[in-house]
Amino acid sequence: MKDIPLWITELEADELKFIRNFVLASGSLKEMAQSYGVSYPTVRSRLNNVIEKIKVSEENKEDPYEKLIKRLAIEGRVDFEAATLLIQEYRAKKED
Repeated sequence: MKDIPLWITELEADELKFIRNFVLASGSLKEMAQSYGVSYPTVRSRLNNVIEKIKVSEENKEDPYEKLIKRLAIEGRVDFEAATLLIQEYRAKKED
């Protein structure tokens, strides 16, 4: 068995299910919207969030704290402005 990529291990169960359903729908966001009973923009937004989470996960040179803050922002648990401020302050403290 090949190694599982790190980005897969960092996704939540519902995100993995979403990706599975996306593949089974042959990448059709319209079909995904129908099966989830939501609008196309809602499905597109969810896909964008998963894509951003994967990108953050693959930035292995990045500081773990910064990755955490970015992940929280992507998940909507911290707003973008607060995440930016936290990262800026953290970087400033590291330079001292």
